[in-house]
Amino acid sequence: MASRDYVKRGASKRPTKKKPTPKRKPWRSGLLALIILGVFGYGLYTLSQDPEPPAPVVQKEKPAKAKPAKVIPPPPEEKWDYVDSLPNREVEVKAKEQVISEIPYIMQCGAYKSAQQAEARKLDVAFQGIKSQIRKKEGSSWYRVVLGPYKLKRDAERDKHKLQRAKIEPCAIWKETQ
Repeated sequence: MASRDYVKRGASKRPTKKKPTPKRKPWRSGLLALIILGVFGYGLYTLSQDPEPPAPVVQKEKPAKAKPAKVIPPPPEEKWDYVDSLPNREVEVKAKEQVISEIPYIMQCGAYKSAQQAEARKLDVAFQGIKSQIRKKEGSSWYRVVLGPYKLKRDAERDKHKLQRAKIEPCAIWKETQ
């Protein structure tokens, strides 16, 4: 098989014909610029030679009868007195006391078949500074990792968000049934 030289593949041994480049004629563009400049100058000259329009003549008329000046009626009386009474008024607001439920909230962060898996999750939760417990449901082989009890749901939500930021999820909050 004959070897080919792919580097010089595009180069041919035939001389290429060059297209003749048209000669530029700079005097044409210069002449065009002079013509445009001349037309612009002539336009400015004709505008400056235009006479100004005559000023309108205002004829003063003699007032036949003196017209009475328009009388502005006095402002109407306000029907409402809230503008004056609001700055001096005090409103008593009674804040609702937080109702602490008798039934506390708990949070479950996993249910596992083996105790080792539950211990691993309890350890992950402990690294976040939250105490948890492992509860085994009676009559079942499931181990639940439970946090709490919390008196307020807000406290449980705070811990839940802390665990979510640490990628420990899903955790569910509900009222504890004993």
